[in-house]
Amino acid sequence: MSFLDKIFGDPDKKYLKNKRRLVRVINDLEKDLEDLSSKELQNKTKEFKKRLEQEPLDNILPAAFAVVREASKRTLGQRHYDEQLLGGITMHEGNIAEMKTGEGKTLAATLPLYLNALEEKGVHLVTVNDYLAKRDTVWMGQVYHYLGMSVGCITSDTAYIYSPPEDDDNETLDEKRDRLGSFKVIQSFLKEVPRKKAYQADITYGTNNQFGFDYLRDNLVLRPEQKTQRKFNFAILDEIDSILIDEARTPLIISSKGEEAGDLYKRFAKIVPRLDRQKHYDVDEESKSVTLTEEGIEKMESILGIDNIYEEKGFKYLHHIEQSLKAEVLFQKDHDYVIKKGEVIIVDEFTGRLMPGRRWSGGLHQAIEAKENVEIKAESSTLASISFQSLFRKYDKLAGMTGTAKSSSEEFDKVYGLRVIQIPTHKELIRKSLSDRVYKTEAAKFRAIVRAVKERHEKGQPILIGTVSIEKNEQLSGLLQKEGIEHELLNAKNHEKEGEVIAQAGSFGAVTVATNMAGRGVDIILGGNPPDKEEAQKVKDLGGLHVIGSERHEARRIDNQLRGRSGRQGDPGSSRFYVSLEDDLVRIFGGDKVSNIMEKFNLPEDQPIEMGMISNLIESAQQKVEGKNFDVRKRLLEYDEVTNKHRNKIYGIRNRILESDNLRSYILELFEEYGYDKEKYKEKEEEIGEEPLQKAAKVVALKTIDIHWMEHIEKMNNLKDSVRLRAYGQRDPLVEYKHEGHKLFKRMLNEIKSLIPERILKLEAVPKEEKRKIQASKGGKLETKSNKSQQSKQKAKKDVGRNDPCPCGSGKKYKKCCWPKWE
Repeated sequence: MSFLDKIFGDPDKKYLKNKRRLVRVINDLEKDLEDLSSKELQNKTKEFKKRLEQEPLDNILPAAFAVVREASKRTLGQRHYDEQLLGGITMHEGNIAEMKTGEGKTLAATLPLYLNALEEKGVHLVTVNDYLAKRDTVWMGQVYHYLGMSVGCITSDTAYIYSPPEDDDNETLDEKRDRLGSFKVIQSFLKEVPRKKAYQADITYGTNNQFGFDYLRDNLVLRPEQKTQRKFNFAILDEIDSILIDEARTPLIISSKGEEAGDLYKRFAKIVPRLDRQKHYDVDEESKSVTLTEEGIEKMESILGIDNIYEEKGFKYLHHIEQSLKAEVLFQKDHDYVIKKGEVIIVDEFTGRLMPGRRWSGGLHQAIEAKENVEIKAESSTLASISFQSLFRKYDKLAGMTGTAKSSSEEFDKVYGLRVIQIPTHKELIRKSLSDRVYKTEAAKFRAIVRAVKERHEKGQPILIGTVSIEKNEQLSGLLQKEGIEHELLNAKNHEKEGEVIAQAGSFGAVTVATNMAGRGVDIILGGNPPDKEEAQKVKDLGGLHVIGSERHEARRIDNQLRGRSGRQGDPGSSRFYVSLEDDLVRIFGGDKVSNIMEKFNLPEDQPIEMGMISNLIESAQQKVEGKNFDVRKRLLEYDEVTNKHRNKIYGIRNRILESDNLRSYILELFEEYGYDKEKYKEKEEEIGEEPLQKAAKVVALKTIDIHWMEHIEKMNNLKDSVRLRAYGQRDPLVEYKHEGHKLFKRMLNEIKSLIPERILKLEAVPKEEKRKIQASKGGKLETKSNKSQQSKQKAKKDVGRNDPCPCGSGKKYKKCCWPKWE
């Protein structure tokens, strides 16, 4: 508790005390609602919508929440606890509800989602993977469907509408719940639909990635009807800390194929392993950077046969050398990425999940492909990009839920204006968090883990072992196999089994070895799922689920997520972390101090030490990393805000053009502003026709914007790299970035506006493809007014490069003028 809290009291407690009055009002409505027929209860949705014509949303909250709870009792057999009502109120008011594992966040979210959906503007529940999006659409869809609301679901490859099969009148609620615990059955409740229809639903579930990618795609369309999303109204982010903090450094990018550079990457992938780490390059693991030493530069110059790598002739190689070095030294297979079907696929360092479709930028992905000897895909050009920070701040109202947000409350407040409220547990938390065990070596630590697993497994206590990488995951699995301990292995390579493995991880005698993917969004139920009551009691008598952390993560929140897999809803449980001096966190950020303590005690390798001082040093190392990462994210956001202003402006212009029914006045303004004859436009109208010209002009304008915006993104990325050097001249790189970026943006807008009239004048009544068909059918050449000049231009174009002067004589570069992309 802070000094101010001691004086003024805990603000969370004050907030919750005030909201408990609202909970009492909701509870007072329960008895009357229980007496209503199904039809009477379902008619409440229409009644609420009618009331909203005269009343604000908050007035309807008590009655709407009470109706959702009654619908949940009738469809799911689950009644919202008072604590879940508090969580729902907290989220409706645009806050983050921190609710411990097993406290029913998913059910709590139905309350504010239903209430806000009454306004018919669309609401979103954003989750972290396709499986959770589908599961929650089906599980909670029963409540919404019963109350007459439609539910959509957006996944990476498909969109769905909740569409349940005919109910079996003889099926009990328990039987229905057990059946929906089968992950194969979930799919039968989902009907495949066009993406736009899923977004038109009253409530839409989906993943953070897909909401972002669909936003970017919507700003590349050429016709309004091709858009899929509505205006961003209200969203609840499930596992909000994962989305807005852990993934904040990785922007979403839509790319187009760029230039090939495979041979260079292959060449350097063979050269780099010949360099000596002690002599030729320096590695900074903390900042994840590798730099050539003077001796290393001389070595590379000798290998490449170049006098000076920093002169123009050799400079093109420097980028490839640096990326190849990073790929060789800092990025490891089965830790940072996996090879699947001949592709390098990134592994999310926080969740342990695969990230198909995401690629490291700047040529790093290609360097890793060369290192692993798989197909090297061309470096891509960015068509559109957005960070999660920028995306989710577009919502009129944003809320979130997670089990671990309080340690990041300062960041949520400063960056997003979101307050974290800790919701009390429904039942007292009795999980035992045992002190860390610290060993000198990783090998000794792993031996200790296997001994601990063996001891508890022989009694039948279920055990979940969390690992930070696939490599360590498989290493521990191998050690358990040698001891004859049966277990389930769960990582990004076999994520298809996730649902079934986690469902049984709380069974008697179960041992599960999992990466961080088992740390979020799933409940491990004692006795298995569906639970066996006798087996569940046996497991409780043994102490519940025991969680073993095989090393500390950089962020305390991730450790707490793993601990939180046990001790749900008042169940017994325990957790312990095993640490070694060779673990990355300890070695990089706190190794010397811990190592000195260990040496002082002169303990044998297999003898652990449990001291508060060591745990404090490890926590101090975590706080150091968290603080450093916060600063990195804050700085990235400051840079991103510059691009975001540009993005909002350019997308605003683009949308006005896209949705305009009549562009004529706007085009004529551009003609006048940039010195083109108006009369020329009118001639073009007579030649092509007013309506066809309008349609063609819209496409020209949109494509002109898109290609220049793509180039602008690339320029801004290059600018970001170059302004960092200005810090050496005592100039603030961010100030320089804003100033230079503003000039680049104004220049781009000017180019776009000047090119639109020029390209409109180049439009022709008959498309070139159609001309060729006519030509072929007549067996000769098609004569037009500009036939001769077109022929000479076409001949000249064959030998013209993208950056050469355009053969039409405009004085502009070919790519900015008559480049075929625009014809």
